[in-house]
Amino acid sequence: MTLNELKIKESAEVLSINCDNVLKNRLYSFGITKGAIVRIEELTLTKSTIEIKINQSKIALRVSEAEKIEVKYAE
Repeated sequence: MTLNELKIKESAEVLSINCDNVLKNRLYSFGITKGAIVRIEELTLTKSTIEIKINQSKIALRVSEAEKIEVKYAE
């Protein structure tokens, strides 16, 4: 499953990030790494942007970026 498939208020653990190194480094700088727990906070009306919470930070990602992050439901 990928990050963009989660619903609002659902949490998941990052399993892998499948993208080029430029985007991967950007995501790493936000703390989005393998094993990190992320939570979906909001979706825009057009569902083109996702707001996620990781640690104490909120980050907005494009759906095209979220599609590259493989996750599983957090336990």
